[in-house]
Amino acid sequence: MSQLNVIASCMLFVSCAIWTSGEVFTAITDVEPLLETHQRIIDDLDDYIFKEEQRLNILKRHLDIYKREQKKAMEDIPNYLGNPINAFTLIKRLTSDLDDIEKSIDIGTEYIKNVTVTHHDVKYPTLEDLEGAAIALTRLQQTYDLEVDELAEGKLNGVTYSTPMSAGDCYELGKALYTEQDYRNALAWMTVALRKYKLEKIRYHFTEEDILEYIGFANYLLGDIEVALEWTKKLLTVNPNHQRARGNVPHYNKMITEEKEAMKRRRRGDTGEEIEKEVEKPASSMSYENDFTIYEKLCRGESNLSPSISKKLSCQYLTGEHPFLRYAAIKMEYLYRDPDIVMYYDVLSDNEIDFIQKLAKPNFKRATVHDSKTGKLVPAHYRISKSAWLKDETSPVVARVSRRVADFTNLDLTTAEELQVVNYGIGGHYAPHFDYARSHESSFSSVDGNRIATVLFYMSDVAQGGATVFTELGLSVFPVKGAAVFWMNLHPSGAGDLATRHAACPVLRGSKWVCNKWIHEAGQELVRPCSLEYQPENMHLKLPRGVPKSFR
Repeated sequence: MSQLNVIASCMLFVSCAIWTSGEVFTAITDVEPLLETHQRIIDDLDDYIFKEEQRLNILKRHLDIYKREQKKAMEDIPNYLGNPINAFTLIKRLTSDLDDIEKSIDIGTEYIKNVTVTHHDVKYPTLEDLEGAAIALTRLQQTYDLEVDELAEGKLNGVTYSTPMSAGDCYELGKALYTEQDYRNALAWMTVALRKYKLEKIRYHFTEEDILEYIGFANYLLGDIEVALEWTKKLLTVNPNHQRARGNVPHYNKMITEEKEAMKRRRRGDTGEEIEKEVEKPASSMSYENDFTIYEKLCRGESNLSPSISKKLSCQYLTGEHPFLRYAAIKMEYLYRDPDIVMYYDVLSDNEIDFIQKLAKPNFKRATVHDSKTGKLVPAHYRISKSAWLKDETSPVVARVSRRVADFTNLDLTTAEELQVVNYGIGGHYAPHFDYARSHESSFSSVDGNRIATVLFYMSDVAQGGATVFTELGLSVFPVKGAAVFWMNLHPSGAGDLATRHAACPVLRGSKWVCNKWIHEAGQELVRPCSLEYQPENMHLKLPRGVPKSFR
């Protein structure tokens, strides 16, 4: 029963009591108790109005934020949504914040639902979207070496691009990461949430106790029991009756004591002497960490090619016997030699890009990868984007792009795959991979052969991040709208070239659009005949100094 109903019931009860007894007016002593009833009504109405004002203030605060951010977004939609912080907070406003709004409303909730949730033309993100956006932010944070405190203030690499995140934003981000068992990053965001919560003095659906409990238990799950105990004691100073905290304190104390005793026994050993033993990390773990460090440096553009490689690079115009190249020579640049990584400039016009994007959008689906065991296409956490496939028959524009690929690559596109159009989302990326099927994997097509070459068109510039990096070569290629990168995936022997291992770095700011044309072996027999001498996959694996061979 609502507060208003309680008040109405009380007033009805009083009126009925007066009507039935009919004796109150006969003596002042009987009227005096009514002052207590009168005061109770005043107190109840005061309490109700206070709660209503609180409810309306919450609504006004949310509405002010929604209006302010909507105005900023509509001024430049691509730039606004290209900021991962803005994208995350937008999803948060339409998931957890909307739940908070509905919970804070006692009157009018059904109206809110009727004008929003039940409309078929309104799209809402899910909690999965919120968790995905949270993971994306931490991926950006790690890849581009960003500080959590700066991200929380709307800064990317020291430059302010968005409104500072609120305590509620940081809390929901930390909570989503905790759910994903990323306790280290959850701890970092909960710590920022606590600091902002104390400064803001705003009533949220969560309390300081909730934040402290997350911080304490995250430390426990990370194995830092002593710090977990400290935060749990802080929680008990805020609420001495917190049941879980009261139960955790003796548990943590016991664990700390047992760990100290175990450490003493390990140090004494069998001889009773103090022995320090170094715990070595597994070689595979060290290799992975080293590999990932190199990948991140390439994404940040911190790795430069050696002078011996750079001096071989050149720019020129691509001409030939083909009529197209005679009248419209293409600007080309060698980004790497042996294997050749070539950038062709101005091979897609703005009109073609706009048309292909509009054609692809209705068919967008979550991007997939080939399962090495089954050969089937499956979604994967290491490839975050949406894609669509366009046949040449779909439009003359798509067919024209395919003909252009044949012109500047001099390869036969009869067995080439359809044009794949890709748009990367918040922190969208594709981890290091090969475009060709390796010997132990299921081939793409037994008839058409393996993917002999890749043409990667850039359909947008990217404000920050989003590079294509060749992890074995130490090469970073940053998107240039209208340009295309081309390379051969296979040696002339047909063996895969390990040097072509590449990755799509996370998009830090902006929107990344690309389209791919994968060309297969069948049809290239006369254009690129096989070598009589067998060449192993690792023939071209000439790594720059500091890049380990284990980075595969």
